[in-house]
Amino acid sequence: MAFLWLLSCFALLAASHGLQCGLPAITPVITGYSRIVNGEEAVPGSWPWQVSLQDYSGWHFCGGSLINENWVVTAAHCGVSKSDKVILGAHDKSQSEANSLSLDLDRSLLQVFTHPRRITEFDVTLVKLASSPVLTSRVSPVCLTTEDFAGGTMCVTTGWGRTRSPTATPSRPTKLQQAALPLLTNTDCKKYWGSNVLVSMICAGAAGASSCMGDSGGPLVCQKNGVWNQVGVVSWGSSSCSTSTPGVYARVTKHISWIEQIIAAN
Repeated sequence: MAFLWLLSCFALLAASHGLQCGLPAITPVITGYSRIVNGEEAVPGSWPWQVSLQDYSGWHFCGGSLINENWVVTAAHCGVSKSDKVILGAHDKSQSEANSLSLDLDRSLLQVFTHPRRITEFDVTLVKLASSPVLTSRVSPVCLTTEDFAGGTMCVTTGWGRTRSPTATPSRPTKLQQAALPLLTNTDCKKYWGSNVLVSMICAGAAGASSCMGDSGGPLVCQKNGVWNQVGVVSWGSSSCSTSTPGVYARVTKHISWIEQIIAAN
């Protein structure tokens, strides 16, 4: 109940800026619910919670999601440190493009909180920003869901990860890509990954689309009543980014209590 109160408070704050979680001011256009591997470019600004995590040199190594005015969620295996940077509101992940937006995008990290359980089982990290970003049409939070969506639901993941298998000619896009993926039940996902699939995970894909290296930590979002809800955090999958094998994501509903505790205490 406390976490729902926190979300409600931030929804009011976002509304005061003319924004609300999970409601992009710029409407996404998803052609046939396409893919990241061999996929399509997103409409600039249409996924305003997407962040690029970059090291001191400006190298993008993971994605993430803005979940309120001070916090970003990403994957534990990304190994975020306080020397890294969070880039908000970018479409082209290059630093020069981000600066040209004049949104004060480059935020240093104040604190990094990684889930204390095994990374593969609870692959989630929270990062607290040193200062709050200005909410705009290109920078606004995603909603965190407390509801499990059914297998077969078509959802979307976004990121700047590889657009080809690592064994093929490398392709690292500078512009944000999107992929539509159906959710799988954990029972169906275990047909591919066996006992590696745990209740703290959710699977999507195996239908001609795939997340790939560099997408880690980014969001898997599903829409309900016009609002986008984050259901997963890109975690692991096929080493070849196979589009016929499901990707595995940290299941947001299984991490809500921990997220609540960290935000409330910090």
